[in-house]
Amino acid sequence: MSVSRRTTLKAIAVAGGLGATSGTVFAKGEHEDDERPADDAADEPAAVSAAVRVAHFSPDAPSVDILVDDEQVLADVPYGAVSPYLELEPGTYTVAITAAGDPEAVVFEDEVDVAEGFATIAAIGELEAETFRPEILVDAEPLPEDAEADAAFVRVAHFSPDAPAVDIYADEDPLVEGVEFEDVSEYLAVPAGAYTLSVRPAGEEEEVASFDVELEAESITTGYAIGYLEPPEEFADREFTVELVVDGPAADEEEEPKDDREDEKEVDEKEDEKEVDEKEDEKEVDEKEVEKEVDEKGKDEAHDDAAKEKEPADGKNGVDEKEAANGKDAANGKKAAPDHQC
Repeated sequence: MSVSRRTTLKAIAVAGGLGATSGTVFAKGEHEDDERPADDAADEPAAVSAAVRVAHFSPDAPSVDILVDDEQVLADVPYGAVSPYLELEPGTYTVAITAAGDPEAVVFEDEVDVAEGFATIAAIGELEAETFRPEILVDAEPLPEDAEADAAFVRVAHFSPDAPAVDIYADEDPLVEGVEFEDVSEYLAVPAGAYTLSVRPAGEEEEVASFDVELEAESITTGYAIGYLEPPEEFADREFTVELVVDGPAADEEEEPKDDREDEKEVDEKEDEKEVDEKEDEKEVDEKEVEKEVDEKGKDEAHDDAAKEKEPADGKNGVDEKEAANGKDAANGKKAAPDHQC
């Protein structure tokens, strides 16, 4: 297995430069944590030729801030996070990693050469063991030249500090073998599709972890083995796992910044939805009021009908009752008294 170990960013720019992949890279000052001054909007924007992101894979390190030439570009990056790509011009920069919110707590500071292309600065190792350092990976280059048209490209990075050398299997076929801590494989071409990746100690059959993945045609992915195989008690939630991260131009598509018009459109749509909901609520209230009025009217009518049934009909009930009384007296041998006496 060919293993890549780099201390500088050495990448070949993709055809046409990164300017052809607009939307996957945050320009200077565009990301919410990037305190670098943005380029003058009145000028023609220059084509972005280099883009760098940061991955925090040191399992005993706190959240960190990232500074480039003493200017903050990322803030409060937690363990396990991978930032979006940020624009950098090719050149040499002083990169510093500090504890989040504490610029005096510097855990790394050194010069880094940035060349054209995409790259990832991965914070690996352990603070306690004094092995914390950045590992710099060139993303999406080079890819196998003899790959099939519908192939997916994948590489493996072993950044789990207490795990032994491992073999990685895709289903039951070995993908890479003998990967040691800090090793990064070259990109391999595999048929696109669904796989179960299993991680096994080198040369052994029993797996220590397995993961189901879906690799799309022409996708470029890195599988980062991170965390502790046997985590200490204070880092029990940082167990061994494999993080799959999309590399290069296809990364961060869901992170694309929206222009003001899209923001306004989204706000308008939400306002419209709110108005529709309010109208529907008012309609429901009106319908309930109508139903209530109908019910009350029906009850009133029923009450009136019942009352009428109890009242004398055209004054006849009273006469009938008197006649019934006279009839009763006659039956008892009594003469009915006249209505009036003289």
